[in-house]
Amino acid sequence: MSLCPVILAGGGGTRLWPLSRAHYPKQFLRLFGKNSMLQETLVRLDGPGFDDMDGNIPLLAPIIVCNEVHRFLVADQAKEINKVLQSIILEPEGRNTAPALTVVARALLDKAEDAVMVMMPSDHIISELTHFQDAIKAGYQMAEQGYLITFGIKPHHAETAYGYIQCGETLNELHGINKIHKIQGFKEKPDAQLAQKYLDSGKHLWNSGIFMMKASVWCREIERLQADIYSACLQAYEKGKADKLFYRLDKDAFTRCRSDSIDYAVMEKLSNEEAPLSAVVALDAGWSDIGAWSAVWELGEQDKDGNVIDGDVIQIGTSNSLLKSEHRLVAVLGCDNLVIVETADVVMVASKDKAQEVKEIISTLEARQREERLTHRRVFRPWGYYETVDIGEHFQVKRITVNPGKKLSLQLHHKRAEHWVVVNGTATVTKGEEVFSLSKNESTYIPIEVKHRLENATDQPLEIIEVQSGSYLGEDDIERFEDDFGRE
Repeated sequence: MSLCPVILAGGGGTRLWPLSRAHYPKQFLRLFGKNSMLQETLVRLDGPGFDDMDGNIPLLAPIIVCNEVHRFLVADQAKEINKVLQSIILEPEGRNTAPALTVVARALLDKAEDAVMVMMPSDHIISELTHFQDAIKAGYQMAEQGYLITFGIKPHHAETAYGYIQCGETLNELHGINKIHKIQGFKEKPDAQLAQKYLDSGKHLWNSGIFMMKASVWCREIERLQADIYSACLQAYEKGKADKLFYRLDKDAFTRCRSDSIDYAVMEKLSNEEAPLSAVVALDAGWSDIGAWSAVWELGEQDKDGNVIDGDVIQIGTSNSLLKSEHRLVAVLGCDNLVIVETADVVMVASKDKAQEVKEIISTLEARQREERLTHRRVFRPWGYYETVDIGEHFQVKRITVNPGKKLSLQLHHKRAEHWVVVNGTATVTKGEEVFSLSKNESTYIPIEVKHRLENATDQPLEIIEVQSGSYLGEDDIERFEDDFGRE
């Protein structure tokens, strides 16, 4: 029986704001090396034991579930590490983990593939891959038998930010490392006193949010326990449409689906039934869900003063702090226990003890309709990205990078003109009926209401400076005629 990695790549970009944003959540960040957290999740099962040879577990290509707005980021990051995907299922709106897993299960069964699914969030850190893979193998053996498996993290301190799983009797044990227990109950996030009690008992594990079960078993149980969710997801999938690598769920059907998690919708209810259908695999593999900036500080390389420093930073008399600069010099004097994060458009300063409360800033930004909650100055597009350099009354300056072999849509604007200056690479320009090339230091002017297109037909990045001028400069002043990426 095959094993299918199912990776959830949603998220609101709130916990690690301002580095993460709604349109660029934390799973796309490169915090601990050259790979993003999504990329690390994609390769988490690579290596011996999952190659369908010599009795190993046959591994299918991953299925990723994400929001429509993140689809090209997901595809590009997979391509960057040469990871072949089975498909990317697009949610019109997030509906939590239970509906996401249901549509994946239906997709697998639709292909007559009753695989064991291992559902992994894309924003976790796991440093001990051998221990993690051993736990996956142990869970796989139980999932083959019809169990619904979750993975519980061995707690190292009395943590109040995680939910807990209470372990019952031992069902199985692999090399004395990954014990498998009946689930006696799920516990909400506790206060400090109760968290210490859980830690002392030795019978509680942190809830990791990683699950494993056969596609048919999940569909059977979600239909039995949450028939409305199953019905809505079935309709959303059956009315959905394939678009090359992407699969778009039907918007009307999926948005009618009730939001619920795997834990609440199914696993908690199973733990209260007599038949031991659910089990938890104990996992000790250097796990963190990077739920706040304080977790980044804990996992970072601390200097003799307890500081984690990244970027152009000068600190004097500062201790136990996370100091991160992306664009400018950050100078810190005589501070303790702070998080300071600088980006091109935001500087955030917070007490490390309050790092879990960054969402309050997001709520304020949303109430004030501030764009900083949604995007960075650098905005990613399927063809590359642009960064706003300057903006004023009736003008805007952008730096645009077009990736090799990519081109923007054939389009026109009704209220603005554009001036393009090539600073690196060679541009192929469509302007009205003309098609011509521009090299470094050459420029052109695109009048209002003229069809135009920018293309990079070379194998090197193309960079241009674009000066927009007109009565309205919003991104919605665009009429598309042709587009390689299926955008309207």
